[in-house]
Amino acid sequence: MAIEKSIGQSVLNYSKSQRIGILLFFALIMVLQGFYFFHDFTSFDKKDKEEAIWLSKQNEIDSLKLLNTNYKPKIYPFNPNFITDFKGYKLGMSVAEIDRLLAYRKQNKFVNSAAEFQAVTKVSDSLLNTISPYFKFPDWVKNKKEKESTYAKTGFSVKEIKAILDINQATKEDLMKIYGIGDKISDRILEQKVKLGGFVSMEQLQDIWGLQPEVIEKLKTSFVVKTTSNLKKININNASVKELSSFPFFRYALAKEIVIYRSMHGDIQIDDLSKIKGFPVDKINIIALYLEF
Repeated sequence: MAIEKSIGQSVLNYSKSQRIGILLFFALIMVLQGFYFFHDFTSFDKKDKEEAIWLSKQNEIDSLKLLNTNYKPKIYPFNPNFITDFKGYKLGMSVAEIDRLLAYRKQNKFVNSAAEFQAVTKVSDSLLNTISPYFKFPDWVKNKKEKESTYAKTGFSVKEIKAILDINQATKEDLMKIYGIGDKISDRILEQKVKLGGFVSMEQLQDIWGLQPEVIEKLKTSFVVKTTSNLKKININNASVKELSSFPFFRYALAKEIVIYRSMHGDIQIDDLSKIKGFPVDKINIIALYLEF
């Protein structure tokens, strides 16, 4: 009794913070015992079982991956001159091969056959055989090859059949004989000729959209202006703003300036054209041939 009494008195002698610490200690022991009693330590076994199931599917996954590597995307016809970095990568070209093609194109040059493509890019024969069936070149390239083949069969070279023709009498077939002129460009040349009634200078071909300077030079070796009898002339001193603006060389703003100048200074003469605001001075000699004063 004396011992129990002394223990009780010693506990009571603890400070408040010490007594709280002892209670928390006993509470922690109870929590840990409860966790040990109630926690299911078999969850690790369940996780191992799930991993085993996934591993059993590995063969199936590997086979699907193998099928995916054998998949080949569908290739649509394309012009090899306009292959981008991404397009070249998808086709199986190396970075060096793509760079060679891009460097060649920066010189404003084109490849016109599978052989030229290989000569420029240095692609392997196997890759060329895979992608070349999908090459699609412009119509004028195909037409040129057919004509060269025809000339070869008949024993004549291209240079031997060249003749100087009147550009104002040229047909669509005549124009398409020139390397670089296809179906659309030839139509634009003929449409411009109809609007004007004819060309007065070969320099007017520079106004045809899409017609490259080097192609114009080739046209000049085969065509000249011989006849100008059908020109559609316009009377600059009598025509209204609407009539002037319908003239291929004049836009509405220029047509309006012509009428204003005419009302302020009287009839316009050829020397007055350069004084009209916005008038294309560099083309006065050509435009004047389509005007009546």
